[in-house]
Amino acid sequence: MTIRLTRPPAVPLVTFDPHTSIWSCADRLTDDWPRHWTGTKMALYAVVRVDGVSYRVMGGPEWCPNAARQDEVRVHATRTAYVFRCGPVELGLDFVTPLLADDLDLLSRPVTYLDFTARSLDGRAHAVDAYVDMTGEIAVNLPHQRVFWDRTEDDGIVALSFRGEDQRVLEEAGDHRRIEWGSAWLAGRAGRVTGTIGDIDICRDAFRTTGQASARGLKPAPRKADYNSDAVLALTFDLSVGPAGEAGETILVAYDDEWAIEYFGQKLRAWWRRSDNAGPMTMLAEALRGQVDVLARARAFDADLAARARAVAGEGYADLLALSWRHTLAAHKLAAGPDGEPLYFSKENFSNGCIATVDVTYPSAPLFLVFNPALLRAMIVPYFSYCASPAWPFPFAAHDLGTYPKANGQTYRNFDKDPGQPIIETQMPVEECGNMLILVGALAETTGDHGDAREHWVLLTDWANYLVENGESPGAQLCTDDFSGVLGDNVNLAAKATVGLACYARLAAALGEAETAARFRAVAERFAASLLARARDGAATRLAFDRPGSWSLKYNMVWDRLLGLDLWPEAEHRRELAVYRGKVELYGCPLDDRSSLTKPEWMLWAASLADDPALFADFTGRILRYANETPNRVPLSDLYFTDTGRKIGFQARSVLGGLFVGLMGR
Repeated sequence: MTIRLTRPPAVPLVTFDPHTSIWSCADRLTDDWPRHWTGTKMALYAVVRVDGVSYRVMGGPEWCPNAARQDEVRVHATRTAYVFRCGPVELGLDFVTPLLADDLDLLSRPVTYLDFTARSLDGRAHAVDAYVDMTGEIAVNLPHQRVFWDRTEDDGIVALSFRGEDQRVLEEAGDHRRIEWGSAWLAGRAGRVTGTIGDIDICRDAFRTTGQASARGLKPAPRKADYNSDAVLALTFDLSVGPAGEAGETILVAYDDEWAIEYFGQKLRAWWRRSDNAGPMTMLAEALRGQVDVLARARAFDADLAARARAVAGEGYADLLALSWRHTLAAHKLAAGPDGEPLYFSKENFSNGCIATVDVTYPSAPLFLVFNPALLRAMIVPYFSYCASPAWPFPFAAHDLGTYPKANGQTYRNFDKDPGQPIIETQMPVEECGNMLILVGALAETTGDHGDAREHWVLLTDWANYLVENGESPGAQLCTDDFSGVLGDNVNLAAKATVGLACYARLAAALGEAETAARFRAVAERFAASLLARARDGAATRLAFDRPGSWSLKYNMVWDRLLGLDLWPEAEHRRELAVYRGKVELYGCPLDDRSSLTKPEWMLWAASLADDPALFADFTGRILRYANETPNRVPLSDLYFTDTGRKIGFQARSVLGGLFVGLMGR
């Protein structure tokens, strides 16, 4: 039986980037306040008044205890669709963040459409008034920080905004943080939407009892942002319906951060703001003017992605990819680089807060290789700049570029405390060299463009030579699964080195370096044969060469099939899959024999070692069962126990882009 996504652990609402990423972490939108992916409250609130009776459709019960009945919630790639019953009226509320990977301007534009529709259920006309408000929590890192507010009307737009009192622009970096600079916006069409800035109690209570927001009692700015404190930005509008008609209105939630990333001491603009005349009011007006086209494009993309996923592994896989789309893209920030080029920065959410982590880019790569390889290129270009500079004098690739939002140089494992003496055991030298060679190789294979390889050939050669010296039997060090600790003789890491060298050999051939290609291809083939000879343990291959009786998922081998490298016979891949079938637990297959921990993207990579639709669908179903049943109500974690469904750490991370591996080559 196909398992469907019936209860997402968290539902995406307003999802632009790591700072503005707001979710519903409850079964119903009325059960709790919307929250940032870190769990901090981001108090969006909505009420509709039908024939004088008020129904809460978003937020907690403090101001309107009468909750609308939520009949449905469906998560599509770019859209979350809610359906409520408000007495005799059905209310639809869609949150649409049109993150279309092939349109960088739209991908970067920090706007979510809240699309309201109302229709009569009893064949009669009904007076329907709607109210949406926002607190200042969205514009600050901590709720006790104070905000100013403003109202602007221009170009057919009425826009309300919050702005933190202390604009600490790009001053702090870290993991469990929200933004504390720029402005949050709530906007709609002038003449159809009324904007009010009011006291939180008076404004909300006034609408519930009268159908009109109130500015009475608002204290002077600045005030604390906490939702139990002072001011709210409120929009009200009419959704009255006739006996057989519908009514609709769209409002916008937006965030203008003004400055997005610090890149080696230089402040970068978000991509949408790269022009001197770009600003929030222009951006909001363009979003509303283009609404019909943008929402149609978003729906078309949702349908196309669902159809492609269904063709691979059925409705369950379509559900999983829909849940992962905004999740993955909102863990990145698209900025305009120093020369105007697009640079795409990930944040390692709920882990260590690193920016532009190579071994986070690596698992996310399938989504970008399928839907826009230019974004993957925009992720790896900054690494080359850093590793080619005097700031990185080492023969292996860096792990990261800093701590979000500061890309000023590696900070992983206190690396910045003593950059002259890297401790190999607590770094990932084989991991990151292999990652970079595979990523560049996969990009070239996908696009047919070898310009990056040609431009950065010296660095790629250094990393390939490092793998020749250190990749066949990696010494004690970390790999991307660093939560498992330091491990020597890691077989899966040796597989990555092998694949990386094969990718380098193929790049050399494409660049006309025939002798180099033959030499490194021979090393890759020797490594591949050596791995099988030393790692085979019965039907399985070991976790580590020196650990008899052990086993692990060899997810790094998937590129052998995806890129047609022909390093290992298909029979060996099928032998691996047979082993995994015997290790499966309720919520999936563990990573290895040390614990029941797993990562969903690695499960699907492992299931893709050979063409085996049944195993791929089974693993997909187990990931969905985990999503439906995990007690951790957070954006889908990529690190959980296969026997209990409990997660540890990791949530809202970009690595879920790896779940799109099933679409590669299709």
